[in-house]
Amino acid sequence: MSETPEQAPLLAANITHFARALRRGGLPIGPGRVVDAVQAVQAAGFTEREDFFWTLHACFVSRPEHRQIFAQVFRMFWRDPRELETMMSAMMPALREAGAPPPPPPGAARAAEALLDGAGPAPVPETRAEVTLDMSGTASAEDRLRHLDFDQMTAAEMAEAQRMLARLSLPVPQILSRRGQVAPRGRLDRARSVRAAMRRGGELSAPLRTRPGRRWPALIVLCDISGSMSRYSRMLLHFVHAVANARGAGWARVHAFTFGTRLTNITRHMAARDVDAALAAAGAEARDWEGGTRIGDSLHAFNRDWSRRVMGQGAVVLLVTDGLDRGDPTRLAAAAERLRLSARRVIWLNPLLRYDGFTPRARGIAALLPHVDVFRSAHDVASLEDLAGALASRSGEGEKSRLLNGLR
Repeated sequence: MSETPEQAPLLAANITHFARALRRGGLPIGPGRVVDAVQAVQAAGFTEREDFFWTLHACFVSRPEHRQIFAQVFRMFWRDPRELETMMSAMMPALREAGAPPPPPPGAARAAEALLDGAGPAPVPETRAEVTLDMSGTASAEDRLRHLDFDQMTAAEMAEAQRMLARLSLPVPQILSRRGQVAPRGRLDRARSVRAAMRRGGELSAPLRTRPGRRWPALIVLCDISGSMSRYSRMLLHFVHAVANARGAGWARVHAFTFGTRLTNITRHMAARDVDAALAAAGAEARDWEGGTRIGDSLHAFNRDWSRRVMGQGAVVLLVTDGLDRGDPTRLAAAAERLRLSARRVIWLNPLLRYDGFTPRARGIAALLPHVDVFRSAHDVASLEDLAGALASRSGEGEKSRLLNGLR
């Protein structure tokens, strides 16, 4: 049955607090939606929990990636103790023993923080004697983490590095377009001048001029998720997610693909606001995580199925792989050459470049290297911070030339 007049103010207050928790979790909810939700519940009644869930769902959820956060916050807010314990486990460090509850689903920590307004567990008082250390002249922890190899990070360090990557941006300069735009100076635009004169009865007052316009390019990310690249690819996909969701980054669009033994398009998953949910969905679709490597077959599949769809705007390609291919190097070289002809620039990010004295001895690396514009390392946060400079300049081409000379 519907709520009584005495219960209506209390229900409206609870729905308002619930909406605030959803807003802290990332859902775009304003006062108008809260009013609509209260009125919808009053009209539908509060009889069944499932009906109440879908009534609020219809008022507050507007995008597919918001469904998971809504469901988790709903179960926590409307008193499901087991769900609350599961969510709290995402916020509190604990040892996982035999019989321990399974890890929380993607977005669990974000839902718990939204409901608890960012409040973490109570600090535990320490009984150890206080020791004062002189830290002057030492590097900060954040600076050390910026230059720490992804493969050498602990779980806590990887979590902090992921938060640092979420704050990075990848600006890119605009490129010239074939479509002109009106300008006070430039080439004479005869057609536009004639049309303007016809609107005035044939009188030509001042000729119109035009100059080439500018537009943003597209970004294509091809990320290797084979066994040798597993730890690096997870961190780099965090970076790709941050770039895809950054406002004002300048990219026309970001297209993301993973490959190991086959090519998988994960672009729609990278558009999700929650990075944990995005990577979980991408991992569920890409079934070749930590498997073998067939770079040539994957690039051939991209050229055949996706190149014409996503490469028509002067796209910049980020190729993330160590180049350790098990396939035919001739096929790999042909696929890389066609990719280079279709792209504005191809930037190869290879974690192996972090080693001093690195030489392209592997057949896959030797086949790929002549067909990229820039060759750079991508093994820590600092190398990804420097990637913006590589997009705006020619930095990284010297390393490619040095390695090509070593092949001769």
